[in-house]
This record gives sequence, structure tokens and C-alpha cells, in this order.
Amino acid sequence: MLASLSLRDLAVTYKTSRGPLPALGPISFDVADGEFVAILGPSGCGKSTLLKILSGLLRPSGGQSLIGGSVIDKPRPDVGIVFQQPTLLPWKTVRENVLVPVRVLSLYSEAYSRKCDELLEMVRLSAFANHYPHELSGGMQQRVAIARGLIHEPNLLLMDEPFAALDALTREQMTLELQSIWNNTRKSVIFITHSIPEAVFLADRIVVLSPRPGQIVHTEVVDLPRPRGLETMTSATFVGACDRLRRFFAKTDDAMPAGATT
Repeated sequence: MLASLSLRDLAVTYKTSRGPLPALGPISFDVADGEFVAILGPSGCGKSTLLKILSGLLRPSGGQSLIGGSVIDKPRPDVGIVFQQPTLLPWKTVRENVLVPVRVLSLYSEAYSRKCDELLEMVRLSAFANHYPHELSGGMQQRVAIARGLIHEPNLLLMDEPFAALDALTREQMTLELQSIWNNTRKSVIFITHSIPEAVFLADRIVVLSPRPGQIVHTEVVDLPRPRGLETMTSATFVGACDRLRRFFAKTDDAMPAGATT
């Protein structure tokens, strides 16, 4: 498959008062067009740093990241982002929040208005188009954020622990919702998470980073048929993949942080 995203010897070293602090890499990997890749690793391993580079908000100290052969050196209209918190504008309606990237990029047209209606229907929020964020549950707000990340039809969707702030039941439901949305859009996705089951359920491939500076120490190809349902989580393949990843983190000097979902 065509590579949607390519990382080549990507590395970041921060300058601090105590000298250089290696934060990430070097790492190299590709993401195929339409592939769902989860990034798993302990706190402080550079996952958020990686996302900042891919979103064009941070320049790497070394190496390159490319989309379609073009270097990422600034925020790009072909990249969508979904944060850990929905970050919705409280004075705007659901519909207006979804359309924010379109207006920022000066892309607004009737075509995007129709696209907004389609996305709201896809995330099952058509009936709430004129509601305000405070009138929605946490899960509903995050579905608005996902629709907003897709409204300008990016080639790549970056997701930074988007369900971390949700309760366990809502998080499980949102995992199912995201799979459905991805099945409908087939965007290339980079999904940052601390949750091993979440990564195995959603991803085609899981890239595991070491403690800081984050380097790729394991890649798990998830051989599970799609679509995946709750029954998938009891299958031998699912349980085996989770066990392999748990044992892997148990062997590291800096295991998964306290409170991480495993």
C-alpha cells in the first residue's frame, strides 16, 4: 500500500538549563494509506512530542517526517487532530464547532456544510447540531471533536489519548464508535494511548516506544478480522496480543505508569 506518512530517523533533543535532553528517537516507520497505527509506551517516552512534530507544531532535531513525500515543517490542512480533551468552543453550537477548521482555513462552502451534516449523522449527533457543548455528555463532546478533526477531509488523523478523560464504560463505547467512524472514512490514523486493550482492539499495527528517549522496541501486527465487536476482546488472538504486550512492558526498566489502563 502507498505510504501516507513516513518517518526517517526522526529525533528530538530539548535544550534545558542542565544541558541537552534527548526526548525521542531516532525512529523510522511508515504508515500506509488508510492504516490505523497505535503508539504505545510509558509516560515521558516522547509520544506527545511525536504528535507535535506530525502536526507541524515542533521541528525535529534530526531526521524528517513526510506526508506524501512532502516534509512536515508547519501545520498542514491535510492533517486533522483530536486531543485528549474535546477543546470545544463553549459559545459555539455543535455544528459551529465542527466547522471551525473549515473557517480557519477559509474553505467554507455549501459543500462543507453538507459534509458537516454527513459527519454529524455518522457520529449520531444530528439531533444535537444546535446544542452547546455544556449540554452534551463527555462522550458526545469527544464525538464532536472527532467530526471536527475530519471536516476538512485530512489524509492523516492524529489522536492524542482521546478517551483518557472518559469513564470506563464511556471509553469502551467510544472505542466501538471510533472503529465505526474509521471503517466509514478509512483515514490514516496515528492513535496515542496508554491502554493495551484499546490499542489491540483498534489498530492494524502497534508501535511500542521505549522509555525516554523513545525508540521503537517492538511492533505488534494485530491479526484480527474487522469489524471488531465486544466478543473480539475474549478471542484467543486478542488475549494473546495483550499478554505479549503486558509481558513486554513488565520486562522494561520503566514499566507502564501507575493508573495506565492495561
